Formats: sequence, C-alpha cells, structure tokens
Amino acid sequence: MTGTPRKIAGLSEVAHLYDGYILDLWGVVHDGRRPFANTIPTLKELRRAKRKVWILSNAPRRASTVVRGLAAMGIGPELYGGVHTSGEETHIALRDGYLAQWGRNCFILGAPEDEKVFDGLDVTFVRKPQDADFVFNTVHDLTMEKYIPLLELCAAKKLPMVCVNPDRIVHEGNVPVMCPGALADMYEKMEGKVFWFGKPYHAVYRRVLAALGAENVLAVGDGMQTDIAGASGAGLDSALVVTGIHRGVFSGNENQLQEFFKSHPYGPAYLLEGLIW
Repeated sequence: MTGTPRKIAGLSEVAHLYDGYILDLWGVVHDGRRPFANTIPTLKELRRAKRKVWILSNAPRRASTVVRGLAAMGIGPELYGGVHTSGEETHIALRDGYLAQWGRNCFILGAPEDEKVFDGLDVTFVRKPQDADFVFNTVHDLTMEKYIPLLELCAAKKLPMVCVNPDRIVHEGNVPVMCPGALADMYEKMEGKVFWFGKPYHAVYRRVLAALGAENVLAVGDGMQTDIAGASGAGLDSALVVTGIHRGVFSGNENQLQEFFKSHPYGPAYLLEGLIW
C-alpha cells in the first residue's frame, strides 16, 4: 500500500478485519530492556478476542532463546502462539545447505554469545578472516567504522557474509544503535556477497504464516525497510509503530512526512503510537 496511512488509536479499531497478527519484537513489544507499558495488556486482549499471534523478530538468536528472554520480561508463552527469528532461519539455512556448500570454518563479527546460533551444527570458529570459509555478521554497536579493516580482509578473500539481522538501526531506550544490516551494506559496497536472513525476506513470512494458520493477517512493526517492506512482499496489511526507528520523521512537519512515504514503493495501512489495544 502507498499513500497516506490511516492513523488508529489501537488495534481494537481494526480487530474485526484480522484474525492473525505478526508482531515485531524490538520497538514494538519491548525497547531492548523492558516491555512497553501497553504490551502485556494488548497481548491479553488479543488472546481474549481469540486472535492468533506470532512474534517475528530479526534477532540474531535462536527462537528458544527469545522465548526465554520474553518470559524474563513477564511475557509468557501463553500470550502468543510462537516465535520465529532471523537467527532461527539462519540456523536452518546453514544446516540444510550452506555449510556443505561453503565449508565449516566461520569467522564471527559480533559478540561471542552469538555462536549459539550454531548449536548442534558442525562448525569451527576461527580468529582470522584468512582462515575462514564464511563470515557471520551479528555486529550491534554505536558505530561501524572500526570494522572496516576486517571487512576489507573478508572482501579480499571473497568470503560470503551471513547477515543474521537485516535491521540497520534500533533504539536501546533512547540511544540509536547500529545493527548488522548496516555492516552488511558496507560489505556490499566493497563488492562482498551477502546472504540475508529475516525480514523483509519472504522465507520467514512463509514459515510464520504456515504456523499461524490465519485467514487475514496484520503485521505490526516499526521499520519501513524490514517490517513494512516484508509485509508488503508477503501480501499482508501492516501497521507502522511511529515511536520506533522512524520517530524523528513523525516529530517533523507534514511535508516531511509526505516525502517520507513517497520515498518508499510500499507503505503501511495504519499508523500506531505503539502496540496498543
């Protein structure tokens, strides 16, 4: 959908139109530290209304890890049908083909705990790009410039890059933090080959829609390039949470907002202040 989206106060305004919901995680359900004030009440209302809910996240984590993290925030599995992540999708793709194709020596650009995506897989972690068959990108940092020398080494060896999170930016509280997608963009400019997993790519939607089993589905997210583009590509209506990634645009004037929507070949059906019933 393109044009000016409809502003709604909460999902209850359009709940009669949708029996299924795909919810983004960071920026919609929580802020990276805690749930938003309306998250749990809204999930309870969706459950009361017998709506089907799945969470689809670009988190570079296995789905089971995210489930445990949500429970620690007070969001129990009784409040949603399931979770799928870009980390889980990456694990499946590596297991089912890419490791056999590329080799099993992996150089990680990211935190050591991100190795958990490889649990159960026959992978050797190496310390230098020169020893690697592929590079695994989970970088989550304030800036990306310090990674340029390592990217140049990876590009020189023509290593395929696995980008386990296509997001370019998130907000930790009110602090903007760069995500793996931003590093992958830099690698592509060096003529490196990137294999992207997660939103907006259709594989994750196909898997979630099959599990969701709903007729009419609304996707709720805060990123145009991932959530809204992905929903559009999957043929779904979407709602954009305006207090997330693009909060700066929505604090500007009306002309700025119109230009923002015109600059994208896709758009949300609705605008929401948050995950509000």
